[in-house]
Amino acid sequence: MLRLGSALLARARPRTLLRPCGTAAAGGGEEQERFVFLEYEPDPAERAAAVALRRERELKPRRERRARSAAAVPPSMSDPSVPPSGVSCSGCGAELQCGDGGAPGFVPAEKYRSLLCEGPAGLRGAVCQRCWALAHYGSALRLRLPPDEHRRVVSAALRRPPRHGRGPLLLYVLDVMELPDPVLPQLPALLGPDVPVAGVLVVGNKVDLLPADCRGHLGRLRQRVAAACARVGLRGAALVDIRLVSAKTGYGMEGLVSRLQRSWKCAGDVYLLGATNSGKSTLFNALLRSDYCKSRAPDIIDRATVSPWPGTTLNLLKFPIINPTCDRIFRRQERLKEEATKTEDELSTEEKKHLNQLKKQGYLVGRVGRTFQQQKSSAEIDFDPDLLSYSMDEDPRDPPKKHEEREEFTHNEVKDARWCFDTPGIVKEDCVLNLLTEKEVKLVLPSHAIVPRTFILKPGMVLFLAALGRIDYLEGEKPAWFSVLASNLLPVQVTTLNNADAVYEKHAAQEFLKVPMGGEERMKEFPPLVPQDITLRGIGTTEAVADIKLSSAGWVAVTAHAEEELLLRAYAPKGTALVVREPPLLPYISAIRGARIPGTPAYRTKKPPSFVENLRTTGNR
Repeated sequence: MLRLGSALLARARPRTLLRPCGTAAAGGGEEQERFVFLEYEPDPAERAAAVALRRERELKPRRERRARSAAAVPPSMSDPSVPPSGVSCSGCGAELQCGDGGAPGFVPAEKYRSLLCEGPAGLRGAVCQRCWALAHYGSALRLRLPPDEHRRVVSAALRRPPRHGRGPLLLYVLDVMELPDPVLPQLPALLGPDVPVAGVLVVGNKVDLLPADCRGHLGRLRQRVAAACARVGLRGAALVDIRLVSAKTGYGMEGLVSRLQRSWKCAGDVYLLGATNSGKSTLFNALLRSDYCKSRAPDIIDRATVSPWPGTTLNLLKFPIINPTCDRIFRRQERLKEEATKTEDELSTEEKKHLNQLKKQGYLVGRVGRTFQQQKSSAEIDFDPDLLSYSMDEDPRDPPKKHEEREEFTHNEVKDARWCFDTPGIVKEDCVLNLLTEKEVKLVLPSHAIVPRTFILKPGMVLFLAALGRIDYLEGEKPAWFSVLASNLLPVQVTTLNNADAVYEKHAAQEFLKVPMGGEERMKEFPPLVPQDITLRGIGTTEAVADIKLSSAGWVAVTAHAEEELLLRAYAPKGTALVVREPPLLPYISAIRGARIPGTPAYRTKKPPSFVENLRTTGNR
């Protein structure tokens, strides 16, 4: 058995490679090999990150205890006699209430009453207990929600009577890694014939996580999105445009704002739609901090709660859209032209630091700025001599704390405003994330640029992606290349067909396969892996023939010799979708690899450099 763990993903300079040593297999005399991969010499930044990680691990048990304490809502914390507030949580949009600890929008009764005592503005800007736990502890509280509640909220919102005499524009957000998008085919049924939609602008999100397998890969990704739209009848005038962005790193966001202001202007409301975990709330927050919203909106409206846990947004969130007058568009274009002439060396220290953080997280990075910012007046300091003087017989007195008035929009600012709404994500059926715990979801969903891991397998070999997927190479004349694209935190293990069942039985829910977590008790409730036979015909040693997509856990791109027929058997947890994606999303991904590691089926990993848009490279004019 070959152990190909996460150490293979380290991105620093290799120092030594330990050779394999033979160990006896449990319960028999059969030899199996255990490999320890690449020791690395960390740079100072990585050493600091390691110290921070150790500190995080020390604090984690304490935070988890606090999160469990927050999750447990004793009866004394709720008060069913108090009616709901009619005010929405600024993080998820649920109506704030203190009557039911298991329902959306819950705030402990004591805190709820104290906010009410502050007057009408007390609850505005407040967040529910669930959003508080997500923001401070990264822990999601389970809620009792009907299965179709998110869909009902979205459908009801879209069926509102048109405002300003025109139907809304839909910004459909899809995760490009999830193609074919599982919710996109449901869009016509979700809208229905009675929803007066003006058009759909499709936003392909999370392009920053995918390495460029060749020149022009973004154009090919856009074609894949267009093909997915065409398959569900979304084409022609109904399809306003397709934009590829990263809401997290800012790539493509300035172009999206310009497109919206140029074509849609301020004609009507805009709704963000999409599946859970597509990045809608992250996109909402990015637009809130851009030229797309009114200049005072970022100071008045709180950001949406963002979490890897599916279904974070529970109701509608909104901000007012700025009217893109000719003067504003001109000033915006002047700002973009000026920023495009800058080099990275000309950025401020703070901007460089932020940019370097984004480059570590994604391959594609953008800088999102604001042209129309409200100038804040300098804070006035109240001076009271009586509060600064005290006699020897009395203690110093702290000045009384003033209640900070929360900024609000004036009636004239919003009376004719068009709004951008963030809606609850549509839950994906047949998705492996629905089976996972909160900790497991954080490991499975990639948060940093994916480093491809390529292996060359012969017939009779098996590849595991954690305990969430398995691919058996059953028949073929020649070796084939299997490139794994998944979260860098998920282990990839390779073994033989004879040992595969024993490996899964022994190591599922253990550290070796990592996800699921929790040992034998966890596996009792986790569904078994079910097989699906797949036949592929190779098209060449440099181009993958297909992707085997293991639900939302990731996918494996298969590259084989021309005309070589492969018989594979792929496994995914029962009740989840296993998709053969043809053509593959990144057909030339097997070329993004280093040299073969001697004595193993693995290649050294290679991480392509990051690219920053709207920034002049040094030496170019």
